Amino acid sequence: MDIPVIVYILWWTLLGVAVFVVLPVVVYMLHRTLNAARGIERYFATTLEAGLGIAGNTANIAALEDTITVAGGILETAGQIEQHAGTIETALGARGSRGLG
Repeated sequence: MDIPVIVYILWWTLLGVAVFVVLPVVVYMLHRTLNAARGIERYFATTLEAGLGIAGNTANIAALEDTITVAGGILETAGQIEQHAGTIETALGARGSRGLG
């Protein structure tokens, strides 16, 4: 069984096209993909740093909630002190006016 010469010509032509056209295009596309992946990695590192900074800054919000709770208690106590101070002032004023009269 003899293989016609045209088969060999087609074989070598397609092999040449694959090696000199398709392979460089594939290498070029892989290189672009690698560069894009590296860029994404750089942007991710920057985003991660910013996200951690935001998380650190928002951690204080819980402490502010505790401060608001404590301030409410302090305000209530200050109101009670003011009320008792008014009672003491009234009592001392009554004693003072009795002693002078």
